[in-house]
Amino acid sequence: MLRVICLMLFLAALHASAASPVDVYSFDSPEQQQRYKGLIAEFRCPKCLNTNIAGSDAPIAQDLRRTVHRLVVQEGYSDQEVRDFLQARYGDFVLYNPPLNSRTLLIWLVPLGLAIVGVLVLFGLLRRARQQQVVDLDDSQRQRVRALLDE
Repeated sequence: MLRVICLMLFLAALHASAASPVDVYSFDSPEQQQRYKGLIAEFRCPKCLNTNIAGSDAPIAQDLRRTVHRLVVQEGYSDQEVRDFLQARYGDFVLYNPPLNSRTLLIWLVPLGLAIVGVLVLFGLLRRARQQQVVDLDDSQRQRVRALLDE
Protein backbone atom coordinates (compact mmCIF):
# COMPACT_ATOMS: atom_id res chain seq x y z
CA MET A 1 0.00 0.00 0.00
CA LEU A 2 2.85 2.37 0.88
CA ARG A 3 4.49 1.68 -2.47
CA VAL A 4 1.30 2.60 -4.32
CA ILE A 5 1.04 5.91 -2.40
CA CYS A 6 4.70 6.73 -3.09
CA LEU A 7 4.26 5.89 -6.77
CA MET A 8 1.16 8.12 -6.98
CA LEU A 9 2.99 11.02 -5.30
CA PHE A 10 5.97 10.57 -7.62
CA LEU A 11 3.76 10.56 -10.71
CA ALA A 12 1.88 13.64 -9.49
CA ALA A 13 5.15 15.50 -8.92
CA LEU A 14 6.44 14.38 -12.32
CA HIS A 15 3.26 15.60 -14.00
CA ALA A 16 3.42 18.97 -12.21
CA SER A 17 6.99 19.60 -13.32
CA ALA A 18 6.21 18.50 -16.88
CA ALA A 19 3.26 20.89 -17.05
CA SER A 20 5.35 24.04 -16.65
CA PRO A 21 5.56 25.98 -19.92
CA VAL A 22 8.75 26.07 -21.95
CA ASP A 23 9.18 28.49 -24.82
CA VAL A 24 10.71 26.93 -27.93
CA TYR A 25 11.41 29.42 -30.67
CA SER A 26 13.39 29.12 -33.86
CA PHE A 27 15.80 31.80 -35.03
CA ASP A 28 17.40 32.55 -38.38
CA SER A 29 20.82 33.18 -36.82
CA PRO A 30 22.63 32.98 -33.49
CA GLU A 31 22.73 36.81 -33.48
CA GLN A 32 18.93 36.94 -33.50
CA GLN A 33 18.82 34.49 -30.62
CA GLN A 34 21.33 36.60 -28.65
CA ARG A 35 19.28 39.74 -29.30
CA TYR A 36 16.11 37.97 -28.21
CA LYS A 37 17.68 36.71 -24.98
CA GLY A 38 19.12 40.14 -24.24
CA LEU A 39 15.79 41.85 -24.82
CA ILE A 40 13.69 39.48 -22.72
CA ALA A 41 16.17 39.90 -19.87
CA GLU A 42 15.79 43.67 -20.18
CA PHE A 43 12.01 43.94 -19.72
CA ARG A 44 10.12 43.73 -16.43
CA CYS A 45 7.09 41.46 -16.17
CA PRO A 46 3.98 43.64 -15.69
CA LYS A 47 2.45 41.09 -13.31
CA CYS A 48 5.49 40.03 -11.28
CA LEU A 49 7.36 42.31 -8.95
CA ASN A 50 10.97 42.80 -9.94
CA THR A 51 11.19 39.82 -12.31
CA ASN A 52 12.12 40.09 -15.95
CA ILE A 53 10.03 38.39 -18.62
CA ALA A 54 12.79 35.85 -19.20
CA GLY A 55 12.39 34.47 -15.68
CA SER A 56 8.64 34.76 -15.24
CA ASP A 57 6.05 32.01 -15.71
CA ALA A 58 3.15 34.49 -15.79
CA PRO A 59 0.93 34.31 -18.88
CA ILE A 60 1.62 37.98 -19.67
CA ALA A 61 5.37 37.25 -19.65
CA GLN A 62 4.82 34.38 -22.09
CA ASP A 63 2.85 36.73 -24.34
CA LEU A 64 5.62 39.34 -24.13
CA ARG A 65 8.29 36.76 -25.01
CA ARG A 66 6.18 35.68 -27.99
CA THR A 67 5.78 39.33 -29.03
CA VAL A 68 9.53 40.03 -28.73
CA HIS A 69 10.26 36.93 -30.82
CA ARG A 70 7.76 38.04 -33.48
CA LEU A 71 9.19 41.56 -33.58
CA VAL A 72 12.79 40.39 -33.81
CA VAL A 73 12.44 37.41 -36.17
CA GLN A 74 9.38 38.02 -38.32
CA GLU A 75 9.18 41.80 -38.47
CA GLY A 76 12.90 42.58 -38.22
CA TYR A 77 12.62 45.30 -35.57
CA SER A 78 15.80 46.75 -34.12
CA ASP A 79 16.38 46.52 -30.38
CA GLN A 80 15.33 50.15 -29.90
CA GLU A 81 12.18 49.63 -31.95
CA VAL A 82 11.24 46.65 -29.75
CA ARG A 83 11.86 48.78 -26.63
CA ASP A 84 9.75 51.60 -28.04
CA PHE A 85 6.94 49.19 -29.01
CA LEU A 86 6.72 47.61 -25.55
CA GLN A 87 7.11 50.94 -23.77
CA ALA A 88 4.29 52.45 -25.83
CA ARG A 89 2.05 49.50 -25.04
CA TYR A 90 2.91 48.87 -21.34
CA GLY A 91 4.38 52.19 -20.21
CA ASP A 92 7.63 52.96 -18.44
CA PHE A 93 7.00 50.22 -15.85
CA VAL A 94 8.06 47.54 -18.32
CA LEU A 95 11.57 49.05 -18.46
CA TYR A 96 14.05 48.31 -15.68
CA ASN A 97 15.86 51.53 -16.55
CA PRO A 98 13.08 54.08 -17.18
CA PRO A 99 13.91 57.26 -19.11
CA LEU A 100 14.27 60.57 -17.31
CA ASN A 101 11.18 62.62 -18.16
CA SER A 102 8.42 64.48 -16.35
CA ARG A 103 6.49 61.27 -15.58
CA THR A 104 9.52 59.44 -14.14
CA LEU A 105 11.21 62.36 -12.41
CA LEU A 106 10.00 61.17 -9.01
CA ILE A 107 11.47 57.69 -9.59
CA TRP A 108 14.88 59.24 -10.21
CA LEU A 109 14.77 61.91 -7.47
CA VAL A 110 13.51 59.83 -4.52
CA PRO A 111 16.69 57.71 -4.22
CA LEU A 112 18.83 60.84 -4.53
CA GLY A 113 16.76 62.61 -1.86
CA LEU A 114 16.97 59.60 0.46
CA ALA A 115 20.75 59.47 -0.01
CA ILE A 116 21.05 63.17 0.89
CA VAL A 117 18.85 62.72 3.97
CA GLY A 118 20.94 59.68 4.98
CA VAL A 119 24.19 61.64 4.70
CA LEU A 120 22.74 64.53 6.74
CA VAL A 121 21.54 62.14 9.45
CA LEU A 122 24.95 60.44 9.52
CA PHE A 123 26.78 63.77 9.89
CA GLY A 124 24.37 64.80 12.65
CA LEU A 125 24.97 61.55 14.54
CA LEU A 126 28.75 61.87 14.18
CA ARG A 127 28.67 65.48 15.37
CA ARG A 128 26.57 64.55 18.39
CA ALA A 129 28.92 61.67 19.21
CA ARG A 130 31.96 63.99 19.07
CA GLN A 131 30.25 66.52 21.34
CA GLN A 132 29.46 63.83 23.89
CA GLN A 133 33.08 62.67 23.93
CA VAL A 134 34.43 66.07 24.98
CA VAL A 135 35.14 65.93 28.72
CA ASP A 136 36.20 68.90 30.79
CA LEU A 137 39.17 68.03 33.03
CA ASP A 138 40.41 69.99 35.99
CA ASP A 139 44.12 70.86 36.35
CA SER A 140 45.07 67.81 38.45
CA GLN A 141 43.44 65.44 35.92
CA ARG A 142 45.25 67.14 33.03
CA GLN A 143 48.59 66.77 34.82
CA ARG A 144 47.88 63.09 35.43
CA VAL A 145 46.98 62.55 31.74
CA ARG A 146 50.21 64.32 30.65
CA ALA A 147 52.22 62.17 33.03
CA LEU A 148 50.63 59.00 31.65
CA LEU A 149 51.27 60.09 28.08
CA ASP A 150 54.88 60.97 28.83
CA GLU A 151 55.60 57.45 30.16
